[in-house]
Amino acid sequence: MNILVINAGSSSLKYQLLNPETGVLLAKGLCERIGIDGKFTYKPQIEGKQVLDAVDVAMPTHSEAIQAVLNALVDKDNGVIGSMKEIDAVGHRVVHGGEAFNKSVLITDEVMKALEDCIPLAPLHNPANITGINACTAVMGKDVPQVAVFDTAFHQTMPAKAYMYALPYEYYENDKVRRYGFHGTSHKYVSQRAAAMLGKKPEELKLISCHLGNGSSVTAVDGGKSVDTSMGFTPLAGLPMGTRAGDLDAGILQYLMNKYDMNIDTMLDILNKKSGVQGVSGVSSDFRDLENAHKEGNERAGLAVDMFNYGVKKLIGAYAAAMGGVDAIIFTAGVGENDALERMQIASGLEYMGVKMDEDAKAVLAEAEKTKAGYEAQLKSADEEIARRKREANEALQHAVDERRAQAEQQAGEIVRKAREDAAREHERVMEQARGEISELMSAAAEKLVLSSTSDAYDKFLDTAEERKDNG
Repeated sequence: MNILVINAGSSSLKYQLLNPETGVLLAKGLCERIGIDGKFTYKPQIEGKQVLDAVDVAMPTHSEAIQAVLNALVDKDNGVIGSMKEIDAVGHRVVHGGEAFNKSVLITDEVMKALEDCIPLAPLHNPANITGINACTAVMGKDVPQVAVFDTAFHQTMPAKAYMYALPYEYYENDKVRRYGFHGTSHKYVSQRAAAMLGKKPEELKLISCHLGNGSSVTAVDGGKSVDTSMGFTPLAGLPMGTRAGDLDAGILQYLMNKYDMNIDTMLDILNKKSGVQGVSGVSSDFRDLENAHKEGNERAGLAVDMFNYGVKKLIGAYAAAMGGVDAIIFTAGVGENDALERMQIASGLEYMGVKMDEDAKAVLAEAEKTKAGYEAQLKSADEEIARRKREANEALQHAVDERRAQAEQQAGEIVRKAREDAAREHERVMEQARGEISELMSAAAEKLVLSSTSDAYDKFLDTAEERKDNG
């Protein structure tokens, strides 16, 4: 069974084609800088196939990114499958499920409608997720099962004191306005992976997971469960991100809207697509571009990065206080996993917790023997695609395939039952015909027997009469 896993983010799209039953990975890759200057990476895991590393591919939207992935997988020379028919199921990371979904689901028309209803809650992400689903459906048809794995599901364990907003309560009761949190598949996986690396059960640990990339969030994980997270009702809340403003005073919106005669849609477009480190720097939403610009003397680029790092550091301190301690700090996603400088700058200043950066190991280690706190922090890299494969998408997709198999078996049973009924009716018809024919044969035989008996008796009568006449 081959599973295509799609993770469509706000400006990137990661993918893997794998066989979860054998663990064999056929291909993986990345579409990045979507809407900027598209870069396409394709890494087939079959010997003799060519690797494409960050080649230029025009990807103005996610539709072109999905098509680039599918074209590469079935390429006659460099592909790893012969056709789309060899893909048995597709798993999609979906950012927002509202309160409608607290677990992974098989995608149906009703689910698609619910995802569309959640677009206002995740305007940068849900449209990309829906595009990925529709593109796969267009190419592979509706017979291939597709499953949605929700970023919001992991955070359903947050207590009310963490997810409620200090608004009139009826807005929660009637409109479900609350903190939902995102990047749940990532936070869940890396927290479980960190526990395994520490040789402990997730239930024994207090962890802080820092998912840092174009979209960023920090989550407090206590005993294996999310108890607080930085994103909120939408992915706009929390840290300043690539193009998103993060937390800010709501009064600013009224001030700017009144001054510049903007409506709310224009304001939200600014907050979602023109703010964050891109808005502050005026350079880019990509942290690599910001670091290069800062090296060349762009102070605004440096300010944007400093604001981001400061925000992460504040959240680490806040969540350590909320949980009453922390056993490990985890860094993951594009920036957290790959940018050692960012990790260094974030860890700097956490010495009061006993934390220092080990540059050689590229990890944050705690010197417990030198501090009263005894906190440890470790940097752990993680692959979001493996998270979905090993944790949620795999189970959900297998469930979908099992459901299809059960339906097929039920249909087959109906066919067999009908065939048996038809055979029984045909048998009864043949038996009835046979009984009729036998009855006719028996009647004819009986008639013949009667005639034969009558003839014998008549002959005997004649003989007797003749005898009497002679004796007369």
